[in-house]
Amino acid sequence: MKKKQWYETLFENYAQKYDNESFTQGTMGECDFIEKEIHHNKKLKIIDVGCGTGRHSIELSKRGYFVTGIDLSESLLEKAREKAQQNGLQVEFVRHDARDLPYEDQFDVAIMMCEGGFPLMETDEMNFEILKNVSKSLKGHSKFIFTTLNGLFPLFHSINDFHAEGHTEDNATYDSKNFDLMTFRDYNITKVVDDNGIEIELECNERYYVPAEITWLLKTLGFTKIDIFGARLGAFSREHALTTEDYEMLVVAER
Repeated sequence: MKKKQWYETLFENYAQKYDNESFTQGTMGECDFIEKEIHHNKKLKIIDVGCGTGRHSIELSKRGYFVTGIDLSESLLEKAREKAQQNGLQVEFVRHDARDLPYEDQFDVAIMMCEGGFPLMETDEMNFEILKNVSKSLKGHSKFIFTTLNGLFPLFHSINDFHAEGHTEDNATYDSKNFDLMTFRDYNITKVVDDNGIEIELECNERYYVPAEITWLLKTLGFTKIDIFGARLGAFSREHALTTEDYEMLVVAER
């Protein structure tokens, strides 16, 4: 039997706690940015990749958009469906692996927020499969908006200090053991208390990307206009140029 990866184990029983994490508190402002980027065109079909508990999908649906949310975790999807039902919304939430999506030329817009799968995969090739499958799911004229870890940040800052600053009681804790300059992967120990009150300790590794890599990967997939900004929680803006101070980058790609 194939061993479960850390990101599969982490989200098996974490749906209640997930919505209380500090990094999930910027939904409204992030959806404001998405709306602005797609010119408030409610005819556009949106796919939310790595949708988690559906926070962006549900908020966009509230605003009148048709959204399909996909995620690898059934427990997160169950929570998303429950939240949509409570809000009287019809949002399609489906379990899929982002490396193997069944869609082709179906969506006008893709969003992938807060490391929705990419860049959590164990190899660079798997991460690229996510970008490739999202690209395949999009129509010829489309837009792809996502956030990912900024490889410039750990060159100048301690990842542990960053997580310590944003930590609140009952949230996950991160202990970075090694940032590998050859692979731009951070190897860390993540501890969480799941929805049953059980503490889980996971050996994780995440891939940080520099802007030139992201630009090149997207160009190989046919995106012709790629803009990269600093991703500030709940305050995405084209005014925020990416710097070494930004833990995440915000990518807007068009073709």
